[in-house]
Amino acid sequence: MHTDTVITVKRLTLALAAAGAIGGAVGAIAVNHNNATAQAAPAVPAAPAPAPATVVTSPATGAVTAVGLPDFTQLVKRNGPAVVNIRVMGSTKTALGGARGMPPGFDEEQLFEFFRRYNGPQMQMPRAQRERPVMGAGSGFIVSPDGIILTNAHVVRDASEVTVKLQDRREYRAKVLGSDPKTDVAVLKIEARNLPVVAIGRSSDLQVGEWVLAIGSPFGLESSVTAGVVSAKGRSLPDDSNVPFIQTDVAVNPGNSGGPLFNTRGEVVGINSQIYSQTGGYQGLSFAIPIDLANRIRQQIVATGKAQHAKLGVSVQEVNQAFADSFQLESPEGALVSNVERGGGAERAGIKPGDVIRKVNGQRIVSSGDLPAQLSLSKPGDKVSLDIWRDGKAVRLDATLVNADDKVAAQATERAGPDSGAKLGLALRPLEPIERRQSGIEGGLVIEDASGAAASAGVQPGDVLLSVNGRMVSTVAQVRELVGKAGKSVALLIQRGGAKIFIPVRIG
Repeated sequence: MHTDTVITVKRLTLALAAAGAIGGAVGAIAVNHNNATAQAAPAVPAAPAPAPATVVTSPATGAVTAVGLPDFTQLVKRNGPAVVNIRVMGSTKTALGGARGMPPGFDEEQLFEFFRRYNGPQMQMPRAQRERPVMGAGSGFIVSPDGIILTNAHVVRDASEVTVKLQDRREYRAKVLGSDPKTDVAVLKIEARNLPVVAIGRSSDLQVGEWVLAIGSPFGLESSVTAGVVSAKGRSLPDDSNVPFIQTDVAVNPGNSGGPLFNTRGEVVGINSQIYSQTGGYQGLSFAIPIDLANRIRQQIVATGKAQHAKLGVSVQEVNQAFADSFQLESPEGALVSNVERGGGAERAGIKPGDVIRKVNGQRIVSSGDLPAQLSLSKPGDKVSLDIWRDGKAVRLDATLVNADDKVAAQATERAGPDSGAKLGLALRPLEPIERRQSGIEGGLVIEDASGAAASAGVQPGDVLLSVNGRMVSTVAQVRELVGKAGKSVALLIQRGGAKIFIPVRIG
């Protein structure tokens, strides 16, 4: 499913939790070994300390209950041998500086820029380059006794050589059967038999607040264990990904990428993939790929060497309170359709710009990112039932998903028109015939000037106004009528360059 969130969002700083996917250097860690004086052992062995407990007080009765914390020792003993360390080697091209007679430390790029400025932009300087080896590391886990391993795609990206090291210190050269950058899942194969394997669970059964545990090789420290709880499910990240991430507070650091996330039953429920960080290190938020999605990708890669993804064929954006007021929604929920691809499943199903998708197969769409997340487990050709909000009432549509790799035809153009009213602060005019031919827009009004409420909302001169509150417009009179009937705000569908976006304008 391919969707584009059109409204600009401040992007999170997402640090890929790999100690150097190819292209980055492997960080080193200094470990201090303190030689302590050994104490004499007591004559009688000390009793094992009881497991720590959490005291829970019932708000209704005031009763106090001690709840024991989970003990992961057996889980680690049982599953640790199936978690592997992955080392990758590749190469990158770098400019040969000193080899051309330049002083040590002199930047060749600076020299080239100096000559370019004084000789004009057409000046080109031959670049001597050489291959420089780079190394990286990550984690993975064995899912079949004959050597099938799951990890992250970014761990093995551009790798020319992949080595897998087991917990018993055996090492194997691995073959990359395939990788899927869209979901960040890769499948490796080593030539071995009777290997230990992990148990695969169901990420759909995972609950927020549930304890989970990660095993991996952060900073190259093999077989490291960290634990935490599930913070959220179905988390959509602003990184052009359609993965409904599992968010946890498990400590994940560079080198943990590709490692398994276990539930308390010892089942893998996710693949650790990313962290939120402003420093490059763990800061309390980590994200894992749901194992339900990763398993589907694995099955496709093992069978065909590649993965296929389904798409509905729409661009969507968030429904905020202003849009909810404009479209007469009770709450700001759903995915607002700003554009429909020509020839895609959405167009054939009758979906239009201005529709708000509220449910997919009965599952609520709260934010726009929930839509690709809901469809991530679907295949091209699958049928989905959509609950749509259109013109103030609910509509049910059925759509057939298409292959996301299919070439997109020219974008469908839903037109709409003008309004130059004091409430909006817009000066509008019809498109000239040559503008229609060049832009492919048959209707709509060019915004010649924007002031007042429209300018404050982000409307710009040169934009083309296509619709007001989901109604296509082609005359100034239509716009005035729709704005006059609106409440506190109106939703304007704007064509800006090659993109269509909805902009809420408060007029109340």
